[in-house]
Amino acid sequence: MLLLLAAAVTLWFARPWSPRGELPLYEVTVAGATTRGDEPTAPVVKLGPVHKLRVTLRPCTNVEGDVAVRAFMLFESHAVQSARMLVKHFFPTPVARVMEAYERVARGTFPPLRPKKAFYERPEMYVANHTTVLADGEPMWWPSHTRALDFELELAFVLARPLADATPAEAAAAIGGWMVLNDWSARDVQADDARRSIFGPVVKAKTFANSLGCDVLTADAVPDWQRMSGRVRVDGELWCEGTTAGAQHDVGAMLAFASAGERLAPGDVLSTGTMPGCCGLELERWLRPGQTVSLEIDGIGTVTNRIDPDAEPRSLP
Repeated sequence: MLLLLAAAVTLWFARPWSPRGELPLYEVTVAGATTRGDEPTAPVVKLGPVHKLRVTLRPCTNVEGDVAVRAFMLFESHAVQSARMLVKHFFPTPVARVMEAYERVARGTFPPLRPKKAFYERPEMYVANHTTVLADGEPMWWPSHTRALDFELELAFVLARPLADATPAEAAAAIGGWMVLNDWSARDVQADDARRSIFGPVVKAKTFANSLGCDVLTADAVPDWQRMSGRVRVDGELWCEGTTAGAQHDVGAMLAFASAGERLAPGDVLSTGTMPGCCGLELERWLRPGQTVSLEIDGIGTVTNRIDPDAEPRSLP
């Protein structure tokens, strides 16, 4: 049975400040048994027949370690529809009119909306800001630089062992467990960056916050990650449902690409990208301050955050 480096999932993502030594850095409970620790290293937990693990975050400071969060985009339909809605709502009106006229007459997708050639040749990703990861239940602030805050429902996984220049088979075998991730996005900023930024649409539009659920489903409990399903509720209302079917690349190829020429560490989190139809942009529905956003993936769990008008941005101390 799989040995999961469980607390590495979220050990590095520190919570509000507390004097070091007052509380353990991690507390992991499996089938009633609790493992605690004061050093920033992950315990090895023998899960036996248990496939689900809950990681309880403790306030901590001085957490060290080379950890990263990488987010991929693997679903063509999400890429096309989100691009369409960015143009419709945030690009100059003449551009939107050209797009709509083309699609109305041609009865097909406006060619610039399709992903670039590289999307089909290799997995595409960006490196997120690992210091601004929120836990389940933490308040989310409204970022001051956007008028269009959005959610994205994503299936993510955590590495159980290091990788460097891995083959797809070696890479896939390093996955420790699966979890729920919300890739918070600033859509107006994303559209402007897509048009004008030298670095493209994933800098200030994406790097201010992610939310990560505390439930981890072990890798051996997910024989086919492209058969997962999930949904998003806002203030208890069901906004959307989706699946992970139809990804352009498999997770082995993702990790092989990410580990080329560099080392990925145990505890690194990688996301497979937004489930098609599972973001407000695609739905043309927009979040407001005060709303509670809950993302769920069947068999794993949920991650829920309220957009608190009084909350302020925070990161690792």
